[in-house]
Amino acid sequence: MSTTHRGGCPCGAIRSAITGEPVVTTLCHCRSCRLASGAPSLAWTVVRTDDLRYDTGRPSEFESSPGVFRGFCDACGTSLSWRRLDRPDTIDITTASLDAPEAFPPAKEIWLEHKLAWETAHPTLPHYARSSVGAVPMPPEIS
Repeated sequence: MSTTHRGGCPCGAIRSAITGEPVVTTLCHCRSCRLASGAPSLAWTVVRTDDLRYDTGRPSEFESSPGVFRGFCDACGTSLSWRRLDRPDTIDITTASLDAPEAFPPAKEIWLEHKLAWETAHPTLPHYARSSVGAVPMPPEIS
């Protein structure tokens, strides 16, 4: 029996449900995520595309870089998702848009080369200069 995790935007125009466990959870410091969210970093819960369904509405999307689409609520503007055309089996969901975001703490921090100087990286998480895909974590003294 799988657990269902629900979430959506604050205005209620979009409600989603995730079944199954996340593939990974991250905290991203890239400039693109900062601009899209208006925050110093953005937490993501990556799930299998087949494990996500929309019960109410669907996010609008814009292509934020070639082959990358960010989903948001047309009514209230909330950032909700991120997906890549070359990675069709997974979709990233903004962790804070889930009803119980505390259940999805980040397992790693990515794009630390873009981190704002005044934001502190979590001392016990693995840190990556850019994407963690195929990468080795940064040594602690560098991050």
